[in-house]
Amino acid sequence: MKRFDNRLNTAWWALRICFGVGPIVAGLDKFFDKIANWEMYLSPLATKVVPVTPATFMHVVGVIEVFAGIVVLSRWTKMGSYVVMLWLLGISINLLTTGMFYDIAVRDVELAVSAFVLSQLTTIREELTDNLAQRSQGVAVA
Repeated sequence: MKRFDNRLNTAWWALRICFGVGPIVAGLDKFFDKIANWEMYLSPLATKVVPVTPATFMHVVGVIEVFAGIVVLSRWTKMGSYVVMLWLLGISINLLTTGMFYDIAVRDVELAVSAFVLSQLTTIREELTDNLAQRSQGVAVA
C-alpha cells in the first residue's frame, strides 16, 4: 500500500502554509500599507488602462489575494495554488512593464513555479488519499 512520503508531506504543508498565509497577509496590507507602499509597484501602463485610482485598484487586488490565500488553505488547495501561480505571473508582468523592480519580478516567477509545485504535490497527495480510501472500502484500485 502506497502512502504519501512524509518528507513530501512536510514540503506540501510548508508550501500550503506559505501560499495560503502569504497572499492573505499581502492582501490585507493593501488596505493598511504597513509592509509596503503597494501603489509604487503598479505599472504606469496599468494606471492608464484601469478606470479606477491606484488605491482602489490595490484594494481590489487585496481582496483577490485574500480570497486566493483562503482557497489554498481550504480543501481546494490545488485550484488555489494554480490561481496564486497565475496571479504571481501577472504581478511579474506588471513589474516588468514598470521598467524597474526586475529583481522582484524574477522572485515572483520563482514563487509562481513553487505554487505550481504545490499543485503537483497536491495532485499526488489526493490520488494516494483516494486510493487508500478505496482500498479501505474494499474497492479494487488499478
